[in-house]
Amino acid sequence: MIIRNYCKKINGFSREVKILACSTFINRAGAMVVPFLSKYMFEELHFSYGQIGWVMVCLGFGSLIGTWISGKLSDRLGYYKVMVFSLLCSGIVFIILEFLSTFYSFCTGVLLLTVISDMYRPAMLLSLSSYSRREERTQALALIRSSINLGYIFSPLLGGLLISLLNYKYLFVVDGSTCIISALLFLFLVKEKKLPYRLRHFNNLKEKITIFQDRPFIFHLVVTMLTGFLFFQIFTTLPLYYKEIFNFSSFQSGLFLGLSGLMVFLFELPIVQYAESKNISKLHLIASGIFLMAVSYLLLLIENCIISLVAMIVLMTVGVMLTFPFANSFAKKRALKKIEGRFMAAFSMSYSIAQMLSTKIGMEITANYGFRANWLVLSCIGISGSFLCCSLNVFVKKEEEEIRCKIIKSIFSIPNK
Repeated sequence: MIIRNYCKKINGFSREVKILACSTFINRAGAMVVPFLSKYMFEELHFSYGQIGWVMVCLGFGSLIGTWISGKLSDRLGYYKVMVFSLLCSGIVFIILEFLSTFYSFCTGVLLLTVISDMYRPAMLLSLSSYSRREERTQALALIRSSINLGYIFSPLLGGLLISLLNYKYLFVVDGSTCIISALLFLFLVKEKKLPYRLRHFNNLKEKITIFQDRPFIFHLVVTMLTGFLFFQIFTTLPLYYKEIFNFSSFQSGLFLGLSGLMVFLFELPIVQYAESKNISKLHLIASGIFLMAVSYLLLLIENCIISLVAMIVLMTVGVMLTFPFANSFAKKRALKKIEGRFMAAFSMSYSIAQMLSTKIGMEITANYGFRANWLVLSCIGISGSFLCCSLNVFVKKEEEEIRCKIIKSIFSIPNK
């Protein structure tokens, strides 16, 4: 029944959105490197926690540069060319990365990889403006995220099997190959489509010229960064926690990520559709999601308990489903059409900054004070982020009321003779 209803929902999207979802699934199903990257560096390259933290800083810094470049190029050249370039070239770099084994060469390779691969995200977000109707864009994003997470169901499991049966090197080959396949699928089956119109702004309202003049958007970037801070530790400190405390194999660690991906695949799109049909506040949902993510880390304080691990990943996943799609929707709503690429790049960069800070800080806290201290810090950050999001909701409601008053005043005001 769930699968039948899910397929019925998918049929309502355009052909391009379906192909984009399919291409994304292939890419993500082969994305085996990132979930096991910290374990690879620890077990195969014998990097210290500090060195692993610096590599992850390069991962975040490269993402920061890549998303910024993507915003600039997408506004000038279009999202289509940026997406194809990113997929093709990142596939090549993934394959090269397996031959890098020293600390500095690996840092350089990871930096280059994320600069290229993270050019894809802002461009892909922009493509949804062309390939989906305005009223279904949040749902289209949820579909793309579902395809990503369906891929994540397979990638940790396949990655764990490859590591167990062969070795880590095959992860890079498979990851690079799926990037190239995704690029070719998108290139041959989807054509670039230009937006048929540009929105004009209401003349009596204040025009925003730059991103930094949009205070709610900047506030939202801070909330997004805190959300990312919590999320990215799933791929860094958490796999090491599985290994050191529970002595899990790579395959067993992959099962937890697979559970998360399965939940998102089955429930995120229905949750988004229900929330939009009931017109529930996006910022309320985001605040609730961040709070659940914070609580999930508190569960890890119950040590040597498998049940707490399962409960943690379930709560974390529900939090992710309530934050990520609606955070993107809020960002797109604030974006000016003439510089939409830069708005979405700034939004993606907030995740890049979070990735850079989260991995390094998480590794340093874990190395010096242990896992429990890290979980407590993450919980405090999550609760603070939830409070900030509630404050942002109050600010936005006040702004909307001011705009409504200006519109009414402009309609009923008597022009000067």
